[in-house]
Amino acid sequence: MGDGLRGNRDFRRLWAGQAVSQLGSQITLLALPLVAIRTLHASAFEVGVLAAAETAPFLVVGLPAGVWIDGWRRRPVLVVSDVGRAAVLATVPLAFALGVLTMVQLYVVALLTGVLTVFFDVAYQSYLPALVPRAQLVEGNSRLELSRSAAQVMGPGVGGVLVQLVRAPMAVAADSLSFLVSALFIRGIRTQEAPPAAADDAVATTMRRSIGEGVRYVMGHPLLKRVAICTGVFNLFSAIGMAVFLLYAVRELGIDPAVIGLVFSIGSVGFVVGATLTRRITRHLGVGRALVLAAFVQGAAFALVPLAPQRAPLPFFVAAFALETCAAPVYNITPISLRQSITPAHLQGRMHATMRFVVWGTLPLGALLGGSLGHTLGLRPTLWISAVGGTLAAFSLVGRTFGRLREIPQEPQPVD
Repeated sequence: MGDGLRGNRDFRRLWAGQAVSQLGSQITLLALPLVAIRTLHASAFEVGVLAAAETAPFLVVGLPAGVWIDGWRRRPVLVVSDVGRAAVLATVPLAFALGVLTMVQLYVVALLTGVLTVFFDVAYQSYLPALVPRAQLVEGNSRLELSRSAAQVMGPGVGGVLVQLVRAPMAVAADSLSFLVSALFIRGIRTQEAPPAAADDAVATTMRRSIGEGVRYVMGHPLLKRVAICTGVFNLFSAIGMAVFLLYAVRELGIDPAVIGLVFSIGSVGFVVGATLTRRITRHLGVGRALVLAAFVQGAAFALVPLAPQRAPLPFFVAAFALETCAAPVYNITPISLRQSITPAHLQGRMHATMRFVVWGTLPLGALLGGSLGHTLGLRPTLWISAVGGTLAAFSLVGRTFGRLREIPQEPQPVD
């Protein structure tokens, strides 16, 4: 990576806060459903509902959040979101210690955490262009993706061990603390944001009109539209599979939480490899072709999960997650940089909110569908449906639009 961001203290504070938060989030990603499965003995459908509750806010408040954030300064939004998530997650180990933890509380915790994550994610991606020049967006996103990759390598392993040692509800406390640390780092950012460009527009026009402007921009842009469709479909089928994977591993295969965490950690080494090589891959293949290849690899890799023999599934699981996570940074870093670079400043929040609405909004639908399919068809057939559907999503990127895209444009591109 280049040296351009080495002296940018505010970017380093954002990077540090995000890295700590990501580590804690990876612990909860494993711990929260294990609370439901092992402590509360949840069914496949209940686990699906829990997964849906975490991402449902992207459907409910995703688009309005973009309008509001375009009229607010982003740093306070990030800090409040972090502190709020810390407080909400802290109720899980507290209720467990008091003997009053229920699935209803887990649903509420997942839902509230999801709402705060919507605001954090939209504000965070809209804030980065205020901290770094447009020419350094790929470098900045690469570093942030690398820290996320490292968290995905270490987090599940740490989470699995914590669940094994102190039980799943208490492991959630680690994530609560991580959000407080993240808030302290982000609060230390000193760069003064420009007054929100869309503040007057957001007040003078209706919510519907403001949302519509962001939706029209994304759906009217040939690059953003294709990425939104591909990612939304992939996430739908990925959520179907992940809604039943832990149940399949714990109940049908009898794998311990510590071993599951180790599988995620070893498989997630692919994130570090992918994040490190993203710039080389995109330079060699071109931005468009790299995206298409990464999309196909992400979808096809999950087929190794239902293909795994029940007597020796772990090597197949590790290989599946390693391939998927290696392709993920290539697919994630470049589109985010592309979106930030080509979108006018006054539409950043609404653009990111629209993209999140489309690509994350399919997650709760997939989780509910996965829980239902797992209950009616069985866990392994549901995993096959996830793998096939995720692979087919990549075909939405095939064509001249991405085949001819060699580099990320350096100037905003208004769409009439």
